[in-house]
Amino acid sequence: MTLPAGRATGSDGTPGAPAARRTEALLLGLVVVVVLFGYLAVGMATGGAVPDGTAGFALAMCCLAAAPHLALRRYAPDADPLILPVATLLTGLGLVLLHRLDHAYRTPPAAGQQLLWTVIGVAACILTVALLKDHRRLQRYIYVTMAAALVLLIAPALYPGDTYGAKRWVYLGPVSFQPGEFVKVMIAVFFAGYLVVHRDALALTGRRTLGVRLPPGRQLGPIVAVWIASLLVLVLERDLGTSLIFFGLFIVMLYVATGRGSWVVCGALMAVAGAAVVGSTEPHVKGRIEAWLHPFAIFLPPDRRPPGLISDQAAQALFSFGTGGMTGTGLGQGHPELIGFAGRSDFILTTVGEELGLAGLMAVLLLYVLLAERGLRAALLSRDPFGTLLALGLAVALSLQVFVVAAGVTGLMPLTGKALPFLAQGGSSMVANWLLIALLLKVSDHARRGAGTPPDEDDEDEEDNEDEDDNGGGERAAGPGGTGALLPAQRCRPPS
Repeated sequence: MTLPAGRATGSDGTPGAPAARRTEALLLGLVVVVVLFGYLAVGMATGGAVPDGTAGFALAMCCLAAAPHLALRRYAPDADPLILPVATLLTGLGLVLLHRLDHAYRTPPAAGQQLLWTVIGVAACILTVALLKDHRRLQRYIYVTMAAALVLLIAPALYPGDTYGAKRWVYLGPVSFQPGEFVKVMIAVFFAGYLVVHRDALALTGRRTLGVRLPPGRQLGPIVAVWIASLLVLVLERDLGTSLIFFGLFIVMLYVATGRGSWVVCGALMAVAGAAVVGSTEPHVKGRIEAWLHPFAIFLPPDRRPPGLISDQAAQALFSFGTGGMTGTGLGQGHPELIGFAGRSDFILTTVGEELGLAGLMAVLLLYVLLAERGLRAALLSRDPFGTLLALGLAVALSLQVFVVAAGVTGLMPLTGKALPFLAQGGSSMVANWLLIALLLKVSDHARRGAGTPPDEDDEDEEDNEDEDDNGGGERAAGPGGTGALLPAQRCRPPS
């Protein structure tokens, strides 16, 4: 007797729906305990007593963990059991770190406001999981999505820049938000739908140049258009982080869709050329490069400093990591106030390195790696090309943002000013990243629901479901030139 798909252990070893949700519930309970312990540790270190708001914080964390879990039991019972606990743990750690930073900065507290934005983000995640019956419905609106993304991408150029000149914010009366955080999700949806339709044409090869077979000239149009858009963001808004994520996401998804390494070569060459031109002509970007190359030159007399070097944040970040050593000074025992105004944004990672040490820093980075891995796993299990590319794009967008932030703070590349997902202060970032989590949960639910079902039975199930596409199965086709397929073979049309 064959059990229903998703109710028993799948052929790939993934647990069925009841087991997955039990695993998720146990992990969420552990997450609440770990986050509450961190909150108590901060209070004891900074005030010498249990914080007054401990009970309220514990109740809030329990609700933030239980509400999406119950929603998944109802609307996505086969979703990956690790995505939600990891996202909740990162969010909780971010709240703990902001609570700790509230004791260091003589500014209005940020943890309470961030908790409110977290509630809004989790609510948006629940609504998306409940209302989006099938992730493939998004494929019907890819051009509308891209048009909206372009408007949001260009909008900050019409508003004043921040303290150091970057233009990331849109101001609507008393409300402000960073559209770039939502754009990364929207362009992942567009690229996934676009590449499903045009991957065969983009997989064509042209002449061999310097040992590399480059794409034909007429197929370079999309990559040139995205490259120009990335440079416009870099020049008009001085936003290095969004530009890198935008262009890097397209190149990675293009490679996965076509299996052609020539696209990566073209993308790398264009990225280097664009960065060289903008870095040598745009003062804001040039200043970030100088701070990266000579972080300690800020302590020289003003007449001996490189031009454009105006902040000691890069140097203070390196001092923080050095002070933390292997195990850190302990929560509440460091000096994050020396970083300055950005200590709650991308430089929140320096607080982790200083007070939790290299061990804590690696643990946080590994949580991001685990979250990206579960997204890639959902992409591999997905039975439709759009779902494969969508999950891949969302995982890559998250990974690229974490990379540019961590690399900038640790001195591996120039600072970008992007917020660290889930940890850093910011309502736009929190809501956008929880929407990203919701889409990953929906793709993983659809992918795992048929992971252990034979193709013929899967076809019968899909014929009875109006939200499924016409073709079942999850076979992989041979890619262009016999290199091996990276996407499912069947065409994926949006459900009617």
